[in-house]
Formats: sequence, C-alpha cells, structure tokens
Amino acid sequence: MAAAPKGISRVDALQNLLTDLFATPVAVDRWERVEPWTIAKVRLRSTSALPRSVVVKWVPDGQRDARPAPWRLRTELAALQFLREELGTALAPRVIAADTAAGFLVLEDLAPRVALDQLLRQDGVAGHGDRLAAFARARGALSAATAGGAEAYYARRAGLGPVDAAADAAGRFAPLREEAIRRTAALGAPLTDRAGRELAASMEELENPGPFLALSNGDAEANNVLLHATGPADARLIDFEFAGYTHALTDAVCLYVPGPAWLTVGDPATTGAADHYRHALALGIPEAEDDRRYGDGLAAACMSWALVRLQRVALLDTRSPGDHSRLQLIATLEAAAHTADTHRSLPHLTAWIRRTAAMLRRRWPDADQDFADPTRFPPYRARR
Repeated sequence: MAAAPKGISRVDALQNLLTDLFATPVAVDRWERVEPWTIAKVRLRSTSALPRSVVVKWVPDGQRDARPAPWRLRTELAALQFLREELGTALAPRVIAADTAAGFLVLEDLAPRVALDQLLRQDGVAGHGDRLAAFARARGALSAATAGGAEAYYARRAGLGPVDAAADAAGRFAPLREEAIRRTAALGAPLTDRAGRELAASMEELENPGPFLALSNGDAEANNVLLHATGPADARLIDFEFAGYTHALTDAVCLYVPGPAWLTVGDPATTGAADHYRHALALGIPEAEDDRRYGDGLAAACMSWALVRLQRVALLDTRSPGDHSRLQLIATLEAAAHTADTHRSLPHLTAWIRRTAAMLRRRWPDADQDFADPTRFPPYRARR
C-alpha cells in the first residue's frame, strides 16, 4: 500500500472511522493519490456491506486551521447530504462517512465513469453528443431539484459552521467584474453609460433571481461531470466544494461560453445541449419556459462570466504572441455577445463587449482569427 500523506495517520483515521461506523473491522488495501488534488482512490477490505472502492477527499495538513480549505470540505459535505438525504436525488456521489474534525470525506466511487472533458478532448463532440446532452440535462436537473430549497440547505450547512448565503447568491467572482471594467477602460474601451445601466440591471437579476434561485456546485464545467465512456449516458456531478444557492442560469454558461479549459464550445442550439438543459430546468422552474425571462437571465449570466475572464486582460497583454489564452479571451467575449444577441437582450452591453473584442483583435494580431471556422475551431477545442 502506498503511504498516505504524513505517514499512515490518515489511513489509520479512515480505518478507525469506518470500523466504528459499520461495527466491523475495515482495512485499507490500497491508497492511490489522484494528483494534483487532495483526493485518493482507496481500496477497502471488510466483511461489511461497504463498497470495495471509495474516494477520500481531505484538507491538506498545513491548512486545517485556515478558513478556506475546511470551509470547502464542510460545504461539500452539506451539499451532498442535502441532495441525497433531503431531496433523494442521485445526481452526485453518496457520502459514506465524514470526519470534519480530522478533515476528510469518504465518498462513493463513481468509477468506471470518467470526466466528460476527458472524452471531449479525446474524441470531440461528434463522438460524445449523447454525453454532452446528458451533461446539459444533469445541470438543468440539479437546479430543478433544488429550486425552493435554500432554507433547508442553509440550515444544514449552518450546522457545520458559519456560511454567508448572500455571498453565495452574489457569486465569489463579483469583485472581478469591476476590475475588468477598469482595466478595459485603461486600454481605450470605457464602459458607456447605457451599457453600464444594462450591466447594473443584469447584476441585480443575478443577485436576486427569484424562482431561479437554485443550488450550484460552483464550477459547472465538463471536468466536473462523470459519465460512462460507452453505454448509458447517466451523468453524475462532482466537486461541490464551492456549492451555494445562486441564479440557476449561471450553470448554463458553460454550454454557451468557453470556460478556462476551452477555446470554443460551439453553438449549444446546434448540438441540442441548449434544449436538453432548458427542458430539464423547466421541470422544477416553470419560469424557464418564458422566453424573455429565460433569455435575459442567460444573457446576464454569460456577460457576467465574460467580465470575470476580461479582468485578466492586463496579464494576457504580457504574454507572447500566439498564446492561446489571448484567443480564448476573444472567443469568450464574442460567444457571450452572440448569446445575448440570440436572445435579444442587453444590446448596449453587447455592443461594448464586441467593441472590446475588436480592440483586442487589433492589439493582438496573433489572436485575430475566425472562431466560426469549424475546421480550425470545432466545438470543445481544448486550450493548450
């Protein structure tokens, strides 16, 4: 057995926890660290009904007394227990055991499922259209299942330690939007008054979502959904360390606008992902059937994400010509603008985003490329 961090202390703690919980001896046969995260796949030996393989997540030893890492562990525990025990949904892994004092969780091992981003990188969308659809449905289903449950979730979360529900609704990236506006103005593209008013209205929509208030895992990207590479496309969502109640449509942004891993994500209307997501969402949030309300919320969410990414502009300005992060930023801005145009929302903010993208194309001639070319930039082309 490979040694766990800090000798075998965590292995011993795990064995003791499971032995006490299941009233039968439990031994760790194998501990395999999943780098670079503080996660391990653990093979167990027991006479109980315990699964043979589990996933263990832990707080790094040097961070047990710091706020962020233990806070994330408690958040994940609360979210996963809320989904399974109060809502009865199997969209996420089951919690087998937890020791928040020792700083670790024992979770259901979802293997042989693998991350969707791995499949998309390997085979492209054409090889996994049904899995992309399953991902979209799962994101919509999570919001549908959790809408209206904020009070119950935060009661459970508060039982594990302090939590700020208002900060969850506003989003942890909110300060980055103001930074993006300042940096872009310094480069010669100041936000116009009309665009500023539309931005303020869209941020108000996101922070006060009404019926669209739902639980998000806080990182709705393709690396955080696991599916079988072949066979049934039954998706499971993972990584709830930043979970919280926020506007449901923030979880749809990943279908429309590139996240950190991608240069392009394609048109979700063409792939069908848009319809799969919206139909699943409407089962729990009927207001999603209202084209105007849905479109305004989606445009606001996409614009918010574009601004979060735009705050990196000064950093990207220092990078060498040809760096893919420059391509990615321009593609992100233009994808957000396209989404808003499609839903006839935020016209002045959209115009400003397009002007900013055009300015960056002139500033970075190496990034002045045609992202609509399906040969060079197919859906889910990975960033180097």
